Amino acid sequence: MGKTLTIQPVTRIEGHAKVIIELDDNGNVANARMAIIALRGFEQFCIGRPAEEMPRIVNRICGICPWSHHLASNKAVDGIYGVTPPRAGEKLRRLMEHLSWIPDKILHFYFLAAPDFVIGPDADPSVRNVLGILKVNPELGLKVVRMRQLGSMLIEQFAGKVIHPVAAVPGGFSKPMTEEERKELLIGAEELLEFAKFSIELAKKDIFPKYMDIIEKVGVIKTGFIGTVTDDGTWEIYDGKLRMMKADGSYEDFAYEEYTDHIAEHVEPWAYVKFPYAKKWGKFALELDNPTIYRSNCLARINVCDKMPTPLAQAELEEFREKFGRPCQYTILYNYARLIEMLCNAEMVVALLNDPEITDPNVRVKVEPKAGRGIGCVEAPMGTLIHDYEADENGLIRRVNLIVGTTHNAAPMSLSVKQAAQALIKEGVYDQGLLNKIEMAIRAYDP
Repeated sequence: MGKTLTIQPVTRIEGHAKVIIELDDNGNVANARMAIIALRGFEQFCIGRPAEEMPRIVNRICGICPWSHHLASNKAVDGIYGVTPPRAGEKLRRLMEHLSWIPDKILHFYFLAAPDFVIGPDADPSVRNVLGILKVNPELGLKVVRMRQLGSMLIEQFAGKVIHPVAAVPGGFSKPMTEEERKELLIGAEELLEFAKFSIELAKKDIFPKYMDIIEKVGVIKTGFIGTVTDDGTWEIYDGKLRMMKADGSYEDFAYEEYTDHIAEHVEPWAYVKFPYAKKWGKFALELDNPTIYRSNCLARINVCDKMPTPLAQAELEEFREKFGRPCQYTILYNYARLIEMLCNAEMVVALLNDPEITDPNVRVKVEPKAGRGIGCVEAPMGTLIHDYEADENGLIRRVNLIVGTTHNAAPMSLSVKQAAQALIKEGVYDQGLLNKIEMAIRAYDP
């Protein structure tokens, strides 16, 4: 008789999820999916709040990438009020966005994903974790912990709070940067850049080549992709336009304000999360061959962009594309793309801290509450992040729509789970190592 396997909780992810695998009478996979089981409710309980409070509320959506929510929200409120921050205010926002990504990338690659590669996907779960890495390679483990702490402390040193930030405000930034702060931050930023260079070389040499069989087999699906680019197609995370790329590499660019013309949201009864899909490409269906499914996050961003904005990251992108093509559909290589982005963010932080305009004291313009609509979009580490607000004549929020990074990948994660399960489970034979490989397909997305 058929059997249902449940993996709950999915381990080493930033949140809560479970996997449901349905086996047929022969023990083969009939269906499989990933269910996100946490109800949030931000779109509803933000209604009635003053617009200027939104950046201090929605940063609670995620304790790992609160800066992305904080900045997307500020951009949305800027839109409601009809203001443009001064150049120095925008550069401080950009600095915090790029800087906050670095400890996030370190967290995912070394703490969550790396145990599968360093310890091994079939190792006992009691050692397949960051503590196991510390035991196998104490020097590397201590270096990783120190670098993640350094990235977070640089943020705290200047902006006051690493999580639940309040430093950006509608109209700009709450404080200018002094020359002393700039010099101190630059020392730490240069150290993070060296670590980013070390990390990608380590992965290319000692990790990914050993696991090509898993990379080419587990979680591989054919989808489209979404990400932010500049007018000339350069990778961008703070402000630009959205690019929606089909699986064949063709694409369409559009302004943030046009997102509802291109993205629709579907609901399934077994998950709290919504399922975005490309509405111009057809009807939604949670099937492996559905052409309306697209992916977000780091692999998507390096697929849709024409080039990277920094020299070291550009060289890595060229090497990646020479090996895996464009667009690359290997899900496990999200981990590789994540390191290219860590390198790029470290380069961007150093460049911003060497920009003399970063210490300009003019960082904020005056705002007045009024009725309006604002759409703030940035790239969060987990994917394209859209905050869409409407306010009444008193500046009180009357409608909120959020599409967060992980939400874009809700359908792709389920499809990657299904593909992995069908590829790995045959005639009812499975063990914990095999089930962990299915989880690896989810971890790659950093949900």
